[in-house]
Amino acid sequence: MKLPKAAVERIIRNAGAERVSSEAVEDLKEAIEELGMEIAEDASEMADYANRKTIEREDIEMAVTY
Repeated sequence: MKLPKAAVERIIRNAGAERVSSEAVEDLKEAIEELGMEIAEDASEMADYANRKTIEREDIEMAVTY
């Protein structure tokens, strides 16, 4: 999964940072990608358990709180 660095930097700036190092952007990018993959995998398992091929909003919501 490839998140654009500009989008990640925007997230950091929206959180209140005035300046952001490229290392901080890269670290947050990797963390978001890893967490996103874990959530997607959990959501996929929940859809499988419900005998569905389509991941629904509820699967993501449950995976986030899982």
